[in-house]
Amino acid sequence: MVQLLGEFDCKLDAKGRLMVPSSLKKQLPNVEQEGLVINRGFEKHLVIYPKKVWEKIVQDLSKLNPYEPKTREFVRLFTRGATELTLDATGRVNLPKTLMESAGIEINAELVLACQIDKIEVWSKKVYEALFDKDPADFAMLAAEVMGNKNRRDDGE
Repeated sequence: MVQLLGEFDCKLDAKGRLMVPSSLKKQLPNVEQEGLVINRGFEKHLVIYPKKVWEKIVQDLSKLNPYEPKTREFVRLFTRGATELTLDATGRVNLPKTLMESAGIEINAELVLACQIDKIEVWSKKVYEALFDKDPADFAMLAAEVMGNKNRRDDGE
C-alpha cells in the first residue's frame, strides 16, 4: 500500500510545469515507470494519484451499477478531465490547463502539495492556508465525529 507523507511548497513555472520535490519523488520509487494520474478533487483542488491507486479506483467504479442515473452522473463527474502525467527528464510534470482552471490555479502560482495517505492534493497556497483558519475546537469535534464512529473501512485496507 502506498503511504505518502508531507506537505511541499512548490511553484508552477510559466509553462504550467510543476517540479516534483525530490523528497516526495523518493516516496514514489517507480513513478517514472508506473506514472501518475491527475484529476479534479471534491473541493477546489486537484488530486495526483500513483497509477496503481488510480487503477484500483477505476476497478471500484467499474463495479457500480451503470443503470443507476446517480452512478452514471458520479462516474462522469469524477473521471472528467483525468489525465496521465509523465515526469520529464528533470522531474517536472505538466499540469493540464483545463484542470488548473477548474481548481483556480494560475501560471506561476504558489502551490502546496499535501500528501493524503495514497494520493497528493494540489492546492493553490492561498486556498490551502484558508482551510486551516478554523477554530482548533472544530478540529477536535471533527475528530470525535469521524474517528469515534462507524465511518471506518472494514475491508482490511
